[in-house]
Amino acid sequence: MQPLDRVSVVLSHTTHPGNIGATARAMKTMGLSRLVLVNPKFFPDPQADAMSSGATDILVNARVVETLSQALAGTVFAVAMSARRRELAVTPMWARDAAAELVAASVQGNVALVFGNESAGLSNEELLQCRRWAMIPVNPEFSSLNVAAAVQLMCYELRLAAQNPGMPPEIAGAGLPASHEEVEHLVEHIERAAIASEFLNPDNPKRLIFRVRRLFSRAGLEREEVNILRGLLAAFEKKSTGGKS
Repeated sequence: MQPLDRVSVVLSHTTHPGNIGATARAMKTMGLSRLVLVNPKFFPDPQADAMSSGATDILVNARVVETLSQALAGTVFAVAMSARRRELAVTPMWARDAAAELVAASVQGNVALVFGNESAGLSNEELLQCRRWAMIPVNPEFSSLNVAAAVQLMCYELRLAAQNPGMPPEIAGAGLPASHEEVEHLVEHIERAAIASEFLNPDNPKRLIFRVRRLFSRAGLEREEVNILRGLLAAFEKKSTGGKS
């Protein structure tokens, strides 16, 4: 399987069907085919078909889901696109670096490039589900960029990276990267354990969990590491309850 065959373009809460069609066209011109739509306002839609300019096969095969977590299921790496700085996010990358990292990660499994709503972009909760986030180096005095145009730029960068990925050698002893679901289950386990131990206030858990997600985004967890951490949590929970389940 070629690198671009493992890249999904994810559009979250798209309101204009024309942008979905234009995205399909942008993808097909650069050799990408996996489109995932998170709770689109209008789809399927004749305007999407018209704006695809013949890339209707991508629309027909598009996967429609309710949440970003469902869209990222089965991926090992995801990059969110955002035009604004986020307080709790990891350090951003430029678009070209993000494309190269996505292509490199595709050797290990499916990856995703995530775009937000036309007016509001991605929520903090959505952005923090992705391992990294990236920005397109636009004119800072006029940074407004149509979502389909942003998709076109990133698909171009992905194609360039795939043609000349320049992948570094594999790290000796490196394990399989943790999937999105495995990391999500670990975050949920940490939250449960933190609340049960009274370390975390159940009425206000978000800030701590955001920071945990940021930590994991920087770490690039492997499957075995997730299992180790969950095993530790399970042991701590067992100890605190005196071995009772």
